[in-house]
Amino acid sequence: MGDAFLAPAAARTPAVPHVREEQLSPGVRPVNVEADGVTLSGLVSEPAEEPARAVIVALHGGGMNAGYFDGQAHPDVSLLAVGARLGYTVLALDRPGYGASAGCFPRGQTLTAQAATVRAAIAAFVDRHAPGAGIVLLEHSFGAKIAFAVAAADGVRQLLGVDVSGCGRRLAVNPPLAGRGAERGLRRLNWGPLSLYPVETFQVSRTVVAPMPELEIGTVGRWARQSVVILPRVRVPVRLTFDEHEGWWRHDDDAIADLTAWLSATPRIVVDRLPHAGHNISLGWTARAYHLKALSFVEECLAHARHTAPR
Repeated sequence: MGDAFLAPAAARTPAVPHVREEQLSPGVRPVNVEADGVTLSGLVSEPAEEPARAVIVALHGGGMNAGYFDGQAHPDVSLLAVGARLGYTVLALDRPGYGASAGCFPRGQTLTAQAATVRAAIAAFVDRHAPGAGIVLLEHSFGAKIAFAVAAADGVRQLLGVDVSGCGRRLAVNPPLAGRGAERGLRRLNWGPLSLYPVETFQVSRTVVAPMPELEIGTVGRWARQSVVILPRVRVPVRLTFDEHEGWWRHDDDAIADLTAWLSATPRIVVDRLPHAGHNISLGWTARAYHLKALSFVEECLAHARHTAPR
């Protein structure tokens, strides 16, 4: 979805923002990953001690970039920082149409095409930086759809699980709202009460916000139809987190039952509700709580993989 804070206009960024290392958390650095002739930019953090327990690949939502996972408003917010401290390599990619690939894909890519590009990028990164490591996809909002499509295609070696926030199956709003201008209603959907976020969040948003490509805006309303094909093919554990103030997606009991029913091949589904959180969950005061729960899920995926591996 459109997850960016779209007002005021000064908060918007060009398609390829220039990120300086002093704008990143300690230990986090920019990275470029070649994927079938396409360069995807992003951010990476690695543990001080090798090897990494696993590789976490994070994909941002619509209207954001990889900086979403390295929030600078407060030291507790960054997934990249806490993940590396706990022994994981964390790769936050700028999805196709964002960052370095914006010039190659000025209109973005469709969901299926994005999934193929991301699969190639994950394989290239892991082969070079953490060969043989297990992989967990940790995605937000529109990025969650890509993660499900990647998992459904079964094209990622050593994929252990998928952790999703800010994405359901049934929209709670009219699809034309997605990608529109700076309206109060859109801001409420993207963020919820602004008190849920450190004040500095909106002062440093220049490095996090990015234009939402045209093709992404056009696919928002098609997810319910696409999901009935994609979700039943996911065969790894899945964790779903819904924030208290989620406005884009229905997350009542019936909607969640419908979502989990389509994940029919998944060996395990975890559903979590996070109080005092808005849609942009990884930038709020509860980001650390969410990230630690997600990392706990990664440990559970590692245990599941050990238990089910051929002896």
